Amino acid sequence: MYESTFTRRVLQCASAVAFSVVCLGASASVDKPGEGVTITPAFPTVDEERFRGEVALAGLRELGYKVQKPKETEYATMVLAVGFGDADFTVNAWDKLHAAFYDKAGGDDNMIKVGNVLPGVLQGYLIDKKTADQYNIKYITDLKKPEIAKLFDTDGDGKADMTGCNPGWGCELVIAHQMKAYDLEKSIHVNQGSYFALMADTITRFKEGKPVFYYTWIPQWVAGVMVEGRDVVWLQVPKTDLPGGDNSLDTIYEGKNLGFALDKVQALVNRKFAEKNPAAVKFLSLMQIPAADESAENLKMQQGEKSMADIQRHAKEWIAAHQEQFDGWVKAARETGSQATQASN
Repeated sequence: MYESTFTRRVLQCASAVAFSVVCLGASASVDKPGEGVTITPAFPTVDEERFRGEVALAGLRELGYKVQKPKETEYATMVLAVGFGDADFTVNAWDKLHAAFYDKAGGDDNMIKVGNVLPGVLQGYLIDKKTADQYNIKYITDLKKPEIAKLFDTDGDGKADMTGCNPGWGCELVIAHQMKAYDLEKSIHVNQGSYFALMADTITRFKEGKPVFYYTWIPQWVAGVMVEGRDVVWLQVPKTDLPGGDNSLDTIYEGKNLGFALDKVQALVNRKFAEKNPAAVKFLSLMQIPAADESAENLKMQQGEKSMADIQRHAKEWIAAHQEQFDGWVKAARETGSQATQASN
């Protein structure tokens, strides 16, 4: 009788311990649905776009994912890496601008697009407001006039010099197409190279009171130095004309045809990875950073806070300032992971 009672008590205790272990294990898996899974990001080489990547990585780490060293490359290769599984995701894909890159990387067969990481992004051509007002310049085609083109000629060849974007960027394709479409090749020379180095020279010229002509996108720090409406103005295009022939895209901003599709930055996730990691997909689908916040962070970089440690600190500070929102994204991702686990059992 004694042995039987003792045995029962041992078994009861053992069951209680086992139950506790199971419960703890279940709790851990709910909190960390990515535990045991490595995730590889793909980011562009543009440091000014790393801030949003660090916010994404912070959330994925909260979900238990082990983050590998990001693959850093040009945009076309970045999208290819996600499409063909060399990387699992990126938060740097422009929906419209990078459409050709997306298609070449297998499109919907290989990837999914999620979220609206950076809404309301713009691109286009700008000149300084002083010159625009003095000579009544409103359209990029106004630079076909030799006397107007000469105002922006920095090397004496009679053509207007425009600061363009890096070779290999999506904007390069649009600019090259439009130079031909609007018959501007004889009037405009597009300077290409390291964009931000070229823009440093452009800003110096502006501060010296000289005319400037450049391509840019918003958000990023340039817009905080040369402010649209106060210092510079958008040039309009005569009509929408985009590579690929889809001219139905919306290119109108505040009544002006900027020539580039109004766009948004999304997350791209490798389809095979997405199917196995619904929690990661959910987090990336919810994550969103206001354009003004990224511009403000970029301006800090331009003012000297540009090391990777600085960028990571900026991301931590942004999360702390938006903690409730960030925690909501993580909570929803955990719930999605839990539901997926229950459904598979």
